Amino acid sequence: MARLKHIVKQLSEKDYEAIKTNLVDSNAEKSAYLLASMREKKTSDQQIMNELDVNTNAYYTLRSRLNQKIEDYLLQQMESPRADLLKKVANIHEMVFTKKRAISIVTLKKLEKELLDYDLSNELTVVYKALKKLHINSPDFFNYSQLYNKHVAYMLAVDKIEDILADYFKKFGVYAFTGDETDKLGLDLLHKEMNNTCKLYESHRPFVYQSCMNIFHRLFIEDESQVALNAVKQTDEEEPIEDIFHKIDQIFDQYHMDSIYFHLNNVFEFLKLEYYTHYGVFRKASRYFDAVNEDVQALLMHSNQYTFPSQFLQTKLQRALQTDTQGELFEQNKVVFDDFEPDDNDIPNYVSYIVYRSISAYYAEEFDEAARFLNNLLNEISLKKYPHAFLEVKSLLALQYVCIRDFELFNQLANSIQRQIRLMGKESCPSITLFLKMLKTGMSEAKRDKMAKVSNIITRYTQIKSPYIFAPTRSIRMDDRFIRLVSGELD
Repeated sequence: MARLKHIVKQLSEKDYEAIKTNLVDSNAEKSAYLLASMREKKTSDQQIMNELDVNTNAYYTLRSRLNQKIEDYLLQQMESPRADLLKKVANIHEMVFTKKRAISIVTLKKLEKELLDYDLSNELTVVYKALKKLHINSPDFFNYSQLYNKHVAYMLAVDKIEDILADYFKKFGVYAFTGDETDKLGLDLLHKEMNNTCKLYESHRPFVYQSCMNIFHRLFIEDESQVALNAVKQTDEEEPIEDIFHKIDQIFDQYHMDSIYFHLNNVFEFLKLEYYTHYGVFRKASRYFDAVNEDVQALLMHSNQYTFPSQFLQTKLQRALQTDTQGELFEQNKVVFDDFEPDDNDIPNYVSYIVYRSISAYYAEEFDEAARFLNNLLNEISLKKYPHAFLEVKSLLALQYVCIRDFELFNQLANSIQRQIRLMGKESCPSITLFLKMLKTGMSEAKRDKMAKVSNIITRYTQIKSPYIFAPTRSIRMDDRFIRLVSGELD
């Protein structure tokens, strides 16, 4: 909510009036009232809800729609001059063949300046190609040839950097599921390749893409000893993350008309959240959590080539557990993901999303719904390539069968899990082995000291650190209520 209020207050008077008029004309009176309240009043959310006579979920939907309308308007304003520029570039050949040479050169030089302001390197190659031809009998031919070659090389380099970035986060998803050292080595090699490629170009765009990877790599791949070593060295390659954020903010401010940066701002808000969460600066983390949470659909749907977006859902779940609001997530998710269409071909992000929805249902005591999410997932997606992730999902499903006391389905699934554990070896999955053991103990017919036995297993379980990034069973709070629930003693 804080981010939306900030955006509304930063709108120019012209933009504010235009958005407000558009809302009124489209009969969105409540959205117009919310916009005016944020702009003109110092009113709390609760007061606005009372004045609009809406509940929390309806208010959440209202502000999300308002945020979307504002973004659509700003994006439209941003795209208009760019569209005009691209139209001019498309007409270059027509101009060269129909206008006098001097007029063409002047027009191309003006277009060059505008394209440089927008950093449209692809289009600049068309301009320099035309200028090169127009100066074939002039000493300037060499200069424009060099500029053309430079921007063609730069364009290809940026394409390569974008491909490395997308490949990195695709492979990160695999590593999150496998925990395999070979997969981790692959990430390290891509990280090194990115840094070596970006060294060749002193430009803001490679730096932005490089920063997407470097910050994430330092938070989720480098071990703590390496992070501490880098902090001591303070090398150019490993400059402080907060300094990187500051440079990125400056770039985004300078190129505020760039549509890619407009959307990447959400990615860096997410990285700021993860950075401050990682180092326990929760006051600052809260600020960025609100910003990312408002645009969570956009992050999940459109950012998987620039980051691993479903990590936000894990952070959101852990945050809810810290604030004891995990029971509210299930109803919130119905509103937030009402028209969300996850990509089931992106298996790591898709599985992470479904598991988050299932765990949210579990904390709302909607155990049948939680089981439905997981059963559908196992029927839709093959996880045989990721045996650890497969075990995690099946173990969560087993927990739901325990909660609804379905002994037949639980025993069938428990036997399947045990067979897989034997094939993998107990030493490779000690957490799941103990998790299943506590569930079986809770479902056993013997009632004597059942809760004490489950409690003892939990003690052993918490002493084991999972080597896997994807470990959703670790998001199950194992308190007294959990022990009673598993043991069938919860009223």
